[in-house]
Amino acid sequence: MTLEDLALLSRRGRFRIAALLIALVALVVWASAHFLQPAPPSHIVMASGPADGLAHRYAQRYIEILARSGVKVEERITNGARENLELLQNPTSGVDVAFTQGGIARFPDADNVVMLASLYYVPMWIFYNGTGTITQINELRYRRIAAGLSGSGARAFAEPLLALNGLNSGNVTLLPMSNSAALGALQSREIGAAIFVDGVRNPSVWAALHDPSLKLLDYERADAYHRLFPYISRVTLPPGVIDFAHNIPDNEIALIATKEMLAARDGLHPALVALLLDAAHEIHSEAGFFEEAGEFPGTARVDLRVSDVAERHKRFGPSFLYRYLPFWVAALAERVIIIVLPLAAVMFPLFNYLPQFLRWRARSRIYRWYGELALLERDVATRAGVLPTEDWLAKLDRIERSVAQIRTPAGFASEAYTLREHIALVRRAVMARTASSVF
Repeated sequence: MTLEDLALLSRRGRFRIAALLIALVALVVWASAHFLQPAPPSHIVMASGPADGLAHRYAQRYIEILARSGVKVEERITNGARENLELLQNPTSGVDVAFTQGGIARFPDADNVVMLASLYYVPMWIFYNGTGTITQINELRYRRIAAGLSGSGARAFAEPLLALNGLNSGNVTLLPMSNSAALGALQSREIGAAIFVDGVRNPSVWAALHDPSLKLLDYERADAYHRLFPYISRVTLPPGVIDFAHNIPDNEIALIATKEMLAARDGLHPALVALLLDAAHEIHSEAGFFEEAGEFPGTARVDLRVSDVAERHKRFGPSFLYRYLPFWVAALAERVIIIVLPLAAVMFPLFNYLPQFLRWRARSRIYRWYGELALLERDVATRAGVLPTEDWLAKLDRIERSVAQIRTPAGFASEAYTLREHIALVRRAVMARTASSVF
């Protein structure tokens, strides 16, 4: 805007323009804050699992990693994967993110929960005691079996497979026991078998693998389970992989497994999703007993719907801001950009057209009198009978006084001069018409 444009504005005009600009800015800022994603929360709740399970250990890692970015993660100890999924489905539970596993979700009930990433394989370990060798689940008939607590992943994973093998309350006794309690009962022979669904590093699984008095079920029909249940994978435990010096296990073991997942309530802030995925990569990307390096975290669907944000982050990585700035600085910069861009989209065209508007406004204060002057001129030319000379002159005087009060910038001096000349011309026409009527 030029100095000449500024000169076009009277004090009242400048006030009106300023008020309009302030109103537009306030409207854009309000709309951005109201309709766009709010700032990420600094506190989230994570449901993990039993205190003697692997998910609890991993939850501690997530707490540590997210704390570096100023996000506090509150862990909620639960019975396991099924309870965790129920907490995510419950909008009043307060849980934002949780560990769960494939094979638990029931649709459409779980459609408000999304998978952020799969993390690692969790086999269904069946340890038993006795002299015989078991290769089929149905050979557990008439045993007392520890099958995880109510709400645990072990119980949720085992139930449909036991039913597939014809095992029910009439021919087996399922006992709700946590990991350490189940291992203790199995070692003391209070029960005949124990089912664990967790990673190798679960303390109870690790201890059972090293206990020579316990045997591990080798799934003879592992491939069939994979065909019948899409969320089940066949994995193998090579000889000696657990303890090479003591050759544990002493032969290759076929197992069935699903994938542990990090899940969240749909709508979790995208910045937090990215932060959790970066933490998952730091924790779970290395090779494991069943996992290849870089295989996890993954976004291939297990059963839950995959988060769109997680899928984009997996493909393209963190955004430029989050890659080079601290988390909260990047979050603030992102929101500033989101608000400034629409504001600029409104303000730049406005400033572009404002000079044209001011010129039109200046001319309109001059040209508005031409309409009244033209009517008066036509009346002077066409009036018959008694001429209202005094009325015509009074109107001309009023127009002339009004025009004299217009503050005209130098650039519009010619238009103002022309208007005054036109007034003088009409005045001469009035005088000439009056003089001719006398004679």
